[in-house]
Amino acid sequence: MKKVKISLAWQILIALVLGVIVGAILHDQTELRDHVVTNFLKPAGQIFISLIKMIVVPIVISTLILGIAGVGDSKKLGTLGLKTIIYFEVITTVAIILGIFLANTFQPGIGVDMSLLHKVDISQYQHTTEQVQSGSHSFVQTLLSLIPSNIFSAMANAQMLPIIFFSVIFGVGLSSLPVDTKQPLLDIMKSVSEAMFKVTHIVMMYAPVGVFALIGVTVASFGFSSLIPLAKLVALVYAAILIFGLGILGLVAKFCNLNIFTIIKILKDELILAFSTASSETVLPRIMQKMEAYGAPKAISSFVVPTGYSFNLDGSTLYQSIAAIFIAQLYGIDLSLTQEIVLVLTLMVTSKGIAGVPGVSFVVLLATLGSVGIPLEGLAFIAGVDRILDMARTALNVIGNALAVLVISKWEKQFDVEKAKEYELTLK
Repeated sequence: MKKVKISLAWQILIALVLGVIVGAILHDQTELRDHVVTNFLKPAGQIFISLIKMIVVPIVISTLILGIAGVGDSKKLGTLGLKTIIYFEVITTVAIILGIFLANTFQPGIGVDMSLLHKVDISQYQHTTEQVQSGSHSFVQTLLSLIPSNIFSAMANAQMLPIIFFSVIFGVGLSSLPVDTKQPLLDIMKSVSEAMFKVTHIVMMYAPVGVFALIGVTVASFGFSSLIPLAKLVALVYAAILIFGLGILGLVAKFCNLNIFTIIKILKDELILAFSTASSETVLPRIMQKMEAYGAPKAISSFVVPTGYSFNLDGSTLYQSIAAIFIAQLYGIDLSLTQEIVLVLTLMVTSKGIAGVPGVSFVVLLATLGSVGIPLEGLAFIAGVDRILDMARTALNVIGNALAVLVISKWEKQFDVEKAKEYELTLK
């Protein structure tokens, strides 16, 4: 009898459905819920997140150093960096403007009875937000924080921007050495990189358990009742993400002779995993690996993907703009055109200025709302469905960063068309 093999994507989908069912059963049984969530589900979910965090830093460092050393010419590297930042800025600005336009057009906050909304404590974000508003996470400060005073401290705290900066500088220095001197270290980095990708495959075997636990905790804690008054907001965010993902990114892909549906097909496992866990980090290594296999050079994929995790969060910025307008509508605040322009400009800066901060979307909103006179307390009303919204925006972040690798590869005229065609044949 032939043994049936269930793919990772199906395992994760099954785990997602089972997690929702278990969470729904536990939601109304307070005592049992607290026991199961505290002793079983939360630890199982945290194990998965910790496993992912464990592998991200060594993969980013080893692949970046290899990639940058492969570029060799520092002038080429400067051009690559400039093109990447320009692309990121244009795309995220379009996401902000689209979000504000859709929120003004469909007005998800109009007519919502605030007494029906479930409030959640958002004090955990207050301290970080105070730092943002006081300037300790300003745009200038972010530029300064790029340079780590202690690279080992940055690695221990998974501070991605300083790690990227160090790896790039190290790679440039390494590439300038004579071949006999640099080759042994390049061989070591190659071995580390390949070993870490093998470790990633091992960690992914635990992914269904992690997904089951994480979604189970969410549904058990909030249930489905919290979704009803905010159904219009949830529907609009999901529709906006589809419009941006298939429409805007689809047009960008078409302009570069790419197909957005092919990219989605390549990343189907990663999209399901990112959606289920609401964490982009879970798929960072696999995006780099797959984009490389699809024809992007290692030097570009290893630079663009980690940088994109700090500067190219299309889903997050799209959501933040919709959420800001939603809260204004909730309180009956009619924003003027000037205030909306200020909101766009503030989001453009703030979303970059605190990249990598835990709870980044909430922190960005808390830091931004005050600039146009929107009450910060409104965030407490949408915090209960934030996880549901986070799942969709994370999936869009993944597509956006994968497409960015291919776009920059095309822009640099380094995309391997033949390799891409061969890879597409394996999808059929």
